[in-house]
Amino acid sequence: MTPLNPTDQLFLWLEKRQQPMHVGGLQLFSFPEGAPDDYVAQLADQLRQKTEVTAPFNQRLSYRLGQPVWVEDEHLDLEHHFRFEALPTPGRIRELLSFVSAEHSHLMDRERPMWEVHLIEGLKDRQFALYTKVHHSLVDGVSAMRMATRMLSENPDEHGMPPIWDLPCLSRDRGESDGHSLWRSVTHLLGLSDRQLGTIPTVAKELLKTINQARKDPAYDSIFHAPRCMLNQKITGSRRFAAQSWCLKRIRAVCEAYGTTVNDVVTAMCAAALRTYLMNQDALPEKPLVAFVPVSLRRDDSSGGNQVGVILASLHTDVQDAGERLLKIHHGMEEAKQRYRHMSPEEIVNYTALTLAPAAFHLLTGLAPKWQTFNVVISNVPGPSRPLYWNGAKLEGMYPVSIDMDRLALNMTLTSYNDQVEFGLIGCRRTLPSLQRMLDYLEQGLAELELNAGL
Repeated sequence: MTPLNPTDQLFLWLEKRQQPMHVGGLQLFSFPEGAPDDYVAQLADQLRQKTEVTAPFNQRLSYRLGQPVWVEDEHLDLEHHFRFEALPTPGRIRELLSFVSAEHSHLMDRERPMWEVHLIEGLKDRQFALYTKVHHSLVDGVSAMRMATRMLSENPDEHGMPPIWDLPCLSRDRGESDGHSLWRSVTHLLGLSDRQLGTIPTVAKELLKTINQARKDPAYDSIFHAPRCMLNQKITGSRRFAAQSWCLKRIRAVCEAYGTTVNDVVTAMCAAALRTYLMNQDALPEKPLVAFVPVSLRRDDSSGGNQVGVILASLHTDVQDAGERLLKIHHGMEEAKQRYRHMSPEEIVNYTALTLAPAAFHLLTGLAPKWQTFNVVISNVPGPSRPLYWNGAKLEGMYPVSIDMDRLALNMTLTSYNDQVEFGLIGCRRTLPSLQRMLDYLEQGLAELELNAGL
């Protein structure tokens, strides 16, 4: 029996019919060389034999003295969690994304372990897919990426590899994360320790500097007063998922031309897509949109791992020129990173929690519409850099499927894989009509940057 920490309890408390709180991932595979036409059906039979279920996938929700806890499910029904599906003809990516859109809209059964794995056949070009969804109280995005990668291999000849629910347990699979989220920041601040109390002078000093700069610079002030727009309405429970891959070499070429980072360029692509989409809906605010962007803050002279912080980044959607917009985004990112470089990890977390507190209050209650701190989440989760295989089947793409919330109707999450950048967009189907067109607008945004750079 394991008690849920405050952050994980919050994901349960936030959940309602129009606001499912599970995360997911879509993996696209090619048949192994020489595989028969019924390869996926044979794979499904093999997976049904994997009846050993390891943590956290064997844990279901229970309550002790009114408090939620994880307990082992002694009557786990694998047929409920693992499902073999077939797409309708003609089996295009369009049908696959429609399937994921529908499945991601469904709430999970809290009487069972809250996860599902869908093996999907019927795709054209001898391909198949795996769609996995897990409740956010059980895993976060970073640990889910770790587990999805652990079930794969760099060796195309390796076979007998387990599915994600039968992986050997690692101590870091649950409860620890290098990720950074709005809710993790706020709940971390509430659990004040001696080390956290020691951060108060530095945090107060940096927060005062930030407020003073916001008073002097109208553009900077927009970071704390994001405009209201159609992205920030109440949502329904119906989702639309859109996904596509971009060549990392194209993005790096733009980085070199402008002297920016990959994260700057993908953020600029998102800004361009949002600008075009909202213009076509006659809904682009005059003030620039603001994004919630987790970023790596590694210190060049440190021997430790990456630091991760959250930046509230102006997307400069009021700027018409793509190159100018990218440079403004880059300068804003660098300014925020520079502020964090003078702070300890505890100070970064607490500073972030204080700046996000108005957004958290508004998202939780909707009672402070003037406190629209940001409009959209743009998250970049690092993925594997080499080709990977699952029982000989080559992984062609892996696309994150995240969470929408009331007053936060769009989530733009991306990951890197084998010289590709994989975008996964999830949005409320009613609030954001024709969301799939945003994939075209992302391509237009990158092409415009290439054209301006003479590439």
